[in-house]
Amino acid sequence: MTHAISNSPDFSQWIQFLRKYGPIPRNDNMYDEVIQRTLQRRKVDPIEFEANYIKEIVADLQSQSSTSIILTGTAGDGKTYCCRQIWKILGGSTEEWQKDDKIRSLELSEESPICRKLVVIKDLSELTLEEKNQILPGVAAAVRGQDDATVYLIAANDGQLIEAWVGVEDQSDDIKAVRQAIEELLVSDRSELDGFQLRLHNLSRQSAAAIFPRILDAVLQHPGWEACESCSYQNQGCPIWENKKRLEGRDNKQITRRRLLDLLLLCDLDDIHLPIRQLLILISNAILGHPDAKDKLLDCRQVPKILEKKSSALGSLYRNILGENLPERRRDSIEIFKALRGFGIGTETNNRIDSILIFGADDSQFLDLYQQLIVDDQLYGANSQYTTQQNSYLNGESRDKNHAFLKLMKTQRQRLFFTVPNNEIQFWDLTIFCFAGEFLDKVYRSLCSGKKCPRDIIIRLVRGLNSIFIGLPVRNQDELILATSGNYSQARISKIHEESISVWQKHGEYVDVEIHNDKLFLVVYLSNDPQIYPVRLQLSPTRYEYLARVADGALPSVFSQECYEDLLAFKAQLINQVIFRESLGRERYGSSVSTQLRVLELNLDGVVIPQLLEVSI
Repeated sequence: MTHAISNSPDFSQWIQFLRKYGPIPRNDNMYDEVIQRTLQRRKVDPIEFEANYIKEIVADLQSQSSTSIILTGTAGDGKTYCCRQIWKILGGSTEEWQKDDKIRSLELSEESPICRKLVVIKDLSELTLEEKNQILPGVAAAVRGQDDATVYLIAANDGQLIEAWVGVEDQSDDIKAVRQAIEELLVSDRSELDGFQLRLHNLSRQSAAAIFPRILDAVLQHPGWEACESCSYQNQGCPIWENKKRLEGRDNKQITRRRLLDLLLLCDLDDIHLPIRQLLILISNAILGHPDAKDKLLDCRQVPKILEKKSSALGSLYRNILGENLPERRRDSIEIFKALRGFGIGTETNNRIDSILIFGADDSQFLDLYQQLIVDDQLYGANSQYTTQQNSYLNGESRDKNHAFLKLMKTQRQRLFFTVPNNEIQFWDLTIFCFAGEFLDKVYRSLCSGKKCPRDIIIRLVRGLNSIFIGLPVRNQDELILATSGNYSQARISKIHEESISVWQKHGEYVDVEIHNDKLFLVVYLSNDPQIYPVRLQLSPTRYEYLARVADGALPSVFSQECYEDLLAFKAQLINQVIFRESLGRERYGSSVSTQLRVLELNLDGVVIPQLLEVSI
């Protein structure tokens, strides 16, 4: 039966090409130049998707304003890919692009009154110092509006971009001005400045959750898959084909895809940047991963052996998404798997989920769910290995903590996270981010649609803040309580009451959650006076989880020491702004400094109450 695959060279070539995007020791598809040579050699269509900013950049280069473009970001963000796509859109030939020239030029429009030329530098770091000395003064002249006949498209990693301008031999006023403008754009996270014909796009700011569906569709809809239709292994449980189908999600309303997008969105909101290269590694490994394959990635030639050994289940899509097919050391060195494994998927659980996994076959209470969630997936669910080890565990043959069934349970929890319908079980309990679903649906997506943050969520956040600010688990939730140890706001236990801020609108005071530039912020307003600015805390998924757990009784120093320190710093900011508010009041109304001390006392209901102490001076 092997001949069925060997007679499908296009399919084999496509899988071999996709495999090179994976986490193999020599990742040839890390570089756009290598990809183009591989495509020619293997006669495979490229993986193409619409990159961010392409249409905007093309419009800028063709506009009357002669705007030059700088693409920056980290390695793997797709800068060279963007340059090549723009080159092709503007009429550049593939043959010309594939030459080894470091600098390419193209006439943009013969009909234009100004015969404008596009100069493309696809990697500024490739240029020698002499070449930089020759080209960058011309770039500066164009950016300063002194040369309308030439526009530039330059790609450079953010760390090398400033370094290139600093190293120019002739530090003219134009060179210095452009260098300072680029520095300001990078620091302020802006794309343009008045007085400069330049637009800077930082590809490190693109959302992984936004671009991932485009990349995934480009892979899943690639014409190379057509050869699978004639492969006899397609209907015999080929793990490559099975994983591809499950990623498409036609049978389960794309649940796996949506869960994966939720994880990537949480990474975005936690400021974890995942370049395009890492997303391609994820997709390749998800489809082709298998611990018994060469380099832990399958190709068509290895499928018959995997089927013969009946080890297809080890190539489960849900394990591969988390890099479980890879050795631990290699897995931990890859950004995407480090980020996804940070959610602890499968290491966490609840009693109901584990009862279904362990006792579901024999317990009428869980039998229907066991059938639906475990038995119905005969490849990656209740296969023969699972049921054998389950019986061994239930029969008490071994209670060793390393029992094989306990490891299989972790695998099943991972699968359930990516497959269970929303209303069946609390699937976020399978992660260390129990409140992530609430954060995404009730807070982030609610605010994105123009709604207000729900009142009960603000109450819980305030309760968490109060417990951290005071250092004790408290139930106060209608006021934000600022407390110190007397002279130190960072103390673990703070019982000296400094101020209480109303959570609901009162004399300009209130607490809210707002969205700015696609980021969430917990905002504390202290006054209607425009001189007294509100104090903002970026509300990342990790900080939200931390506050929610503390509000429910967890100790402030547990879960995240970094979050704890961040929130103590937030308290210090609030206290400083309260002091500023009081100083303005004294200036305007001549009020005196209070000589009263208020000590917080905890009552039996878990509520702290300020008790007044008179202080003689």
